[in-house]
Amino acid sequence: MPSTSAPVAGFWPAALSAAQAACAMADFVELRAAGQGVVWSCHEPATGLTQLWQGSANQPPRRLTPEGFSVRSRVNEYGGGSFAVAGSLLVFVNERDQQLYRQRLDRPDERPVALTSRPACRYADMQIAPCGRYLVAVEEEHDTAGVQQCIVRIGTEQPHERQALFAGADFYSSPRISANGRRLLWVSWQRPHQPWTQTQLYGSTLTEKDHWTQPQLLAGGQGDASIQQPVFDAQHRIVALNDQQGFWQPWREQDGRLQPLPGIGTDHAGAPWQMGGCNFLPVDERFYLLSGFEQGFGWLGLYDLDNASLAQSWLPDYSRMRHLAVDAEYFYCIASHPARGPAVLAIHRVSGAVSVLAQLETGLGAEQVSRPQALEFATSEGQQAQAFFYPPHNPDYQLQENERPPLVIFLHGGPTSAAYPVFDPRIQFWTQRGFAVADLNYRGSTGFGRAYRHMLAGRWGELEVADVLALADTLVAQGRAHPQQLFVRGASAGGYSSLLAVAASRRFAAAASWYGVSDPLALDKVTHKFEGDYLGWLLGPLSGANLAAVRRRSPLALAGQIRSPVIFFQGGQDVVVVPEQTRSMVRQLQALGVEVECHEFPEQGHGFRCAERLAFALEAELAFYRRQLAVILRAPPSSCAHLPSSCAKSQDPPEHYTATPPPRNR
Repeated sequence: MPSTSAPVAGFWPAALSAAQAACAMADFVELRAAGQGVVWSCHEPATGLTQLWQGSANQPPRRLTPEGFSVRSRVNEYGGGSFAVAGSLLVFVNERDQQLYRQRLDRPDERPVALTSRPACRYADMQIAPCGRYLVAVEEEHDTAGVQQCIVRIGTEQPHERQALFAGADFYSSPRISANGRRLLWVSWQRPHQPWTQTQLYGSTLTEKDHWTQPQLLAGGQGDASIQQPVFDAQHRIVALNDQQGFWQPWREQDGRLQPLPGIGTDHAGAPWQMGGCNFLPVDERFYLLSGFEQGFGWLGLYDLDNASLAQSWLPDYSRMRHLAVDAEYFYCIASHPARGPAVLAIHRVSGAVSVLAQLETGLGAEQVSRPQALEFATSEGQQAQAFFYPPHNPDYQLQENERPPLVIFLHGGPTSAAYPVFDPRIQFWTQRGFAVADLNYRGSTGFGRAYRHMLAGRWGELEVADVLALADTLVAQGRAHPQQLFVRGASAGGYSSLLAVAASRRFAAAASWYGVSDPLALDKVTHKFEGDYLGWLLGPLSGANLAAVRRRSPLALAGQIRSPVIFFQGGQDVVVVPEQTRSMVRQLQALGVEVECHEFPEQGHGFRCAERLAFALEAELAFYRRQLAVILRAPPSSCAHLPSSCAKSQDPPEHYTATPPPRNR
């Protein structure tokens, strides 16, 4: 039973409030080199806006985005590649109308000017041509015929100047122009493939009559490669990340074909859910600026092709580096740290001195932060899986002798995504209160090579659930988690796996599903084009002989096996997992007498972007888990006078909040 003098793990008072944790979810999104320093975007949950900033090693940052604008693309629903910059010319996608706007960096008082006016279209992943008179971009049109994409040319001087260049593929990304303006390349792929399973790289050349030649297939024709992040080097040769040899590594054009460069056997990028990523850059003929992963921890260095080794490395204390950029004097990146907020960094190319251009606050001192520990553990079928373990940590409290803490297992979305060992206020929210957290990179996650990523093909709902159970058993056996105080939570695909985990096992005291999939077959009927065939890849054919097997991996169909209490969070504007998915699951569990709580936020989409909603959801989830712990500890919430009030009940719901109350136990 909880002691009034020493609260048990899970009930520790914490310095980091839910509101602080929600605001600390602010993040730098993208970064591009500019005429002076760099331009980056920053999402702020407190306002729900994403704004552009400019800064350099010699000048403090200044905000570029005027009132009334927010910078975000919704191409493929996940966006990315939301702005481009060349010299003093900046072009961005406005979140509200998804149109392209021009902004002059040397005219700070000038309002952005719309370059497009096509309400049915969205734009992403643009690059401004070397001449500055036009840009190339991915255009996505939504009309009664469906969703179509193409590569377009948009004028930067005269609004509404548009020309479709290439069309016919289901999806496009990464249109890039060489520095001499004579070559254009892009990545495309056809259904049923995704950009992390099979893509092709195409190129075209500008003729003397200013026409682009017919596309030439440069890589990916064998159908066994995912190609991403193509760029041109100083010799106008194409370089791209290609996973044809098992990892996303640099390949370079030679005799009209991509050939592998000597490199390090690791993934240098994650799955391209969003456009506009940059995890490597050619510096000159010999050296490449390169980021990568080792045991899930990121590194950044200068790779020497002649010696096939890292000539220099930087930022040893940071654990993830992304969105690289380079100019004549500095290397730049967005860098994440296990104990500090993300930062925009400039590294002097000669001295290696590091300048912090911008840093986001965490609300915690370094001594208050739980640090990630890489964990590899045995799972089903004689294989290994990966995770990061965060022990409970609060300077004012510690585990009592022989006390084992409650464990929360985090499941990332995707499921072709990854957990990274970086400061995550959601994780610290739990470890501050005496929970241990395990952030699972189940089989199918990215960052560990093509083979690991493809393990989940046809086996979603099986392998990652086995990994959840194996992870829980491993940590219990190691004495790092209490066997009766296990919780599992996830968002989107992670929510699906959380529900399946409590259907497969009664190990768990409770589960949380944040806009999680509960009925894959229903999802397949309404999901958007980008993920239109994803379920078929994850589950196998959704018809015929395989249909019964798919149904056996549906949380809705397995609701009768669930006994653990479940809390749900859902956005009313979600177009990926529509609200009716969650509502159906809640109704089914209520009918079965399972303790269930549901919070629906009418104005939120797939992924909550509002700090108020995030804070409320964290508090509600904590209160839900503490109610279960109180039962396990045989101490009703009303007797826990020394504990926070959220042990007994959730805070009042915010305005416009709707909820389905939990039913009485039957």
